[in-house]
Amino acid sequence: MIQPVAERTPAGTSYLDQGQGQPVVLIHGVGLNKEMWGGQFVGLANDYRVIAYDMLGHGQSALPAADTSLEGYAAQLVELLDHLQIAQATVIGFSMGGLVARAFALNYPHRLSALVVLNSVFNRTPEQSAGVIARAAQAAELGPDANVDAALDRWFSREYKAANPAQVAAIRQVLASNDPQGYHTTYSLFATQDMYRASDLGSIQVPTLIATGELDSGSTPAMTRQLAASIPGAHSVVLAEQRHMMPVEAPREVNKMLLDFLKQARTLTESAKGIVA
Repeated sequence: MIQPVAERTPAGTSYLDQGQGQPVVLIHGVGLNKEMWGGQFVGLANDYRVIAYDMLGHGQSALPAADTSLEGYAAQLVELLDHLQIAQATVIGFSMGGLVARAFALNYPHRLSALVVLNSVFNRTPEQSAGVIARAAQAAELGPDANVDAALDRWFSREYKAANPAQVAAIRQVLASNDPQGYHTTYSLFATQDMYRASDLGSIQVPTLIATGELDSGSTPAMTRQLAASIPGAHSVVLAEQRHMMPVEAPREVNKMLLDFLKQARTLTESAKGIVA
């Protein structure tokens, strides 16, 4: 498969675009970038138009203002879709990207055909909130790589780290090279917005999948089940023995889950249109 070449929108969003068919947009997590989705490009681009982009303050995209809200991150996705002349897309958000995907679903429902939230957060306990807020404060003081070793230990299994040192080192470098202001603005939202418009989640009417790994300590199975229960008809999946970075560590398993969901979502959407017609 030919590697896609990064392009930019007029507003400065860097993105990759590969494949044909129904558009699927991938949103990465805090401190990462669009390159984390390499396994998903391989697995999905034969059947779908796959688009991955750098969030504000990450990769080659523009920096956010210090007071940018989740709505601002959702508006970045709208600008990207407008640039690509895409009316509706399936949006798949990982971790912080899952919060952006939720904000997009709530603020731009007419632009969404299906929703996937991977390894994201919802209804943190007071202890969980205190932990992530402390890590955000540490990163604000000492820089994006302040707690990188602890993050990598949470994100990957020991076996994967041992077997793939070059890939883990590359992710470490990506984390360390983030712009401090962009990283802090994004991380602060991730640390505090897990209940963003929680009372409105019942308005989401598209096919929805919420998934995480069994061993994901920050984006727990309990969070996944609670979030899915808040969205009508949403399905929850917990992948056995997986940690936070399961799209990278277990791309085949994640891709199978995504392809099964995307096929079901298309069937549901086509059936609904048939009933309306």
